[in-house]
Amino acid sequence: MAAILLITLSTVTLGALLYLPIIVNIWLLSFAVRFEGSILTSPLMALANLYIFAWNYDRLKYILLFKRFSNYGIIEKPKKYSKIFPLLFFTGVFITIGLTVVIARFGYEVMPRNSIADCKEQFINTELETAGFEFCECIHENGKPLDTCLIEFENAKK
Repeated sequence: MAAILLITLSTVTLGALLYLPIIVNIWLLSFAVRFEGSILTSPLMALANLYIFAWNYDRLKYILLFKRFSNYGIIEKPKKYSKIFPLLFFTGVFITIGLTVVIARFGYEVMPRNSIADCKEQFINTELETAGFEFCECIHENGKPLDTCLIEFENAKK
């Protein structure tokens, strides 16, 4: 339903309102379990949803907890547009995307990955090879929780 509403311009704000809790849940779950499939895409999709909110602020301001509204939806155009705002906005967007990519790529020392072979691949020819292989076996073969395996990994590193 949210996807259908996001496609149409007249209902994009309602679609974004419905989609926000869905994508934030996926984002938090991806980071909590270090799921590689959406660790980068889910925060970017949540940010895109926030940009939709910023674009449609004139529609959303009535449901926000502000006391006063100016012109009740009639927005006056400025006499002269500034080139500073678009420059700052898109700079902020690119910095945010870059930080998201860096955090998703380098934010964790160890990832459980989707299979034991993929998990072990990140430790081959490193000083953490033994501890890493034990971590992968803890997750994939023993089926222990991520937190337990991370504690065992930290202890094996020492």
